[in-house]
Amino acid sequence: MATAAKKSSAHTEVKIGISDSTHELNLECASSQAEVVAAVNAAIKASAVLSLSDTKGREILVPHNKINYVEVGESSERRVGFATE
Repeated sequence: MATAAKKSSAHTEVKIGISDSTHELNLECASSQAEVVAAVNAAIKASAVLSLSDTKGREILVPHNKINYVEVGESSERRVGFATE
C-alpha cells in the first residue's frame, strides 16, 4: 500500500482542524487521498482514534470527537530558488 505511493513520489497533504484549538495539524503522508478519506470516515463511524503516519515516520493520533474538519489534497512540489515559470 505505502510502497506504491512511494514509487510515484506522490504525497498527500492533510490538514486537520482540531476542536477547542486555534491550531491545525498539517502533515504529508504517503497514503493516497482515498486512503486518508477512508481512514477518517472509518474513525468517525467507529467512534475511534484517527491514526495517520507522515512521511517522516511519525504516527499522528486524533480522537474522533476532536476532528473539526479534514482537508485532503495532493502535495505540491517544493521549489527552491527563483522560478522562471
